[in-house]
Amino acid sequence: MVSQKFDNRKNSKITKTKKYFLKSTKTAIKKNKSVKDKKVAQQKYSFTSSLIDKLAKKKIIHKNKANRLKRKLQNDIN
Repeated sequence: MVSQKFDNRKNSKITKTKKYFLKSTKTAIKKNKSVKDKKVAQQKYSFTSSLIDKLAKKKIIHKNKANRLKRKLQNDIN
């Protein structure tokens, strides 16, 4: 019984951290899309793409979705 409660708390904490990473990445994507200057957008793209890659590595999002998001960001810059 005690171990089951511990597992639920642990899973809840993991879920919260995954949601945090996902939300912070979505915010970074929105900020990257709003930038008009190409140089600044390219710098933000490198940061945002690394966040997306981390999400894919941690299996929060699928690797194909990560590639699709990065491709859309790159097209917005160009």
